[in-house]
Amino acid sequence: MLQKPACPIVTLEDHYWDRELAATFGKGDTAGPPELQARLYDLGELRLKELDEAGIDYQIISHAAPSTQNLAGPDGVALARRVNDRLAAACRAHPTRLGGFAALPSTDPAAAADELSRCIEKLGFKGAMVSVMANNEFLDHQRYWPIFARAEALDVPVYLHPASPHGTVTDIYYRDYVKDFPMLTRAAWGYAVETGTQAVRLVLSGIFDQHPRLKIILGHLGETLPFWIWRIDSAFARAGQRSVRFRDVFSRHFWITTSGFFSTPALLCCMMELGVDRIMFSVDWPFVSNPPGVRWLEAVPISDEDKAKIASGNAKRLLRL
Repeated sequence: MLQKPACPIVTLEDHYWDRELAATFGKGDTAGPPELQARLYDLGELRLKELDEAGIDYQIISHAAPSTQNLAGPDGVALARRVNDRLAAACRAHPTRLGGFAALPSTDPAAAADELSRCIEKLGFKGAMVSVMANNEFLDHQRYWPIFARAEALDVPVYLHPASPHGTVTDIYYRDYVKDFPMLTRAAWGYAVETGTQAVRLVLSGIFDQHPRLKIILGHLGETLPFWIWRIDSAFARAGQRSVRFRDVFSRHFWITTSGFFSTPALLCCMMELGVDRIMFSVDWPFVSNPPGVRWLEAVPISDEDKAKIASGNAKRLLRL
């Protein structure tokens, strides 16, 4: 057992694969070695063993990308329901250790909103995780707003998870290097660009004016936005454009997690820009292993009070754990 902070530890960007869903997209774009696949498909013994070894008390599980984002038609909606039912069964088997984020068939926004309601009210899920692209469209388009409206009505957050860049973007920005450096379009850079762009677009879309209690979570210490927030806010304040108070909106509606990003300087930047109450611990398991994250959290040079907020206190409040 690792040394750990003297408080519970909750993680909320940690993944799995549903076998039926994974088969529909050829096991996704991050299939990886057999040991990774074994962890992704496990919702019991192996997962709990690695949580115990790292000293993590509670894990909220979400389906790895691309999840149900691109499913279409009634068959897609039905598949999303089966995926969520199976995850709910796994969480019921270990109710003190595992919780769930809903997977939504976003290409049918009305059905996705109804599925979110079912997952929260019937299955006990804590929110939803959606990829930032649905069939190559960003989710700030108004046709997707019913999903966010339902999340607001249910008072649950929507976690924006990275997706692979649009094919045209990949071709223009990354084609020269992606063969030798496949992570360029993923965790090394492309994921952050796509997800940060989606967050900015949501602020500019006006959705938070229409839904003033909407709550959004970003992983990976905010997908670069805390570092950029001063400059973004300053640039949008210049004359010659519609007024938007980017910092105010972002700081009121967004929370961030540490998933896969165990950097003390980056964390301190986020604390100074957003405040500690907006930051939650996460690992990004099994793409990132649990022990380095817990060791880092234990060693971060912040007060015990702030460490307890990041470790679990903020997640308990936001997700009503």
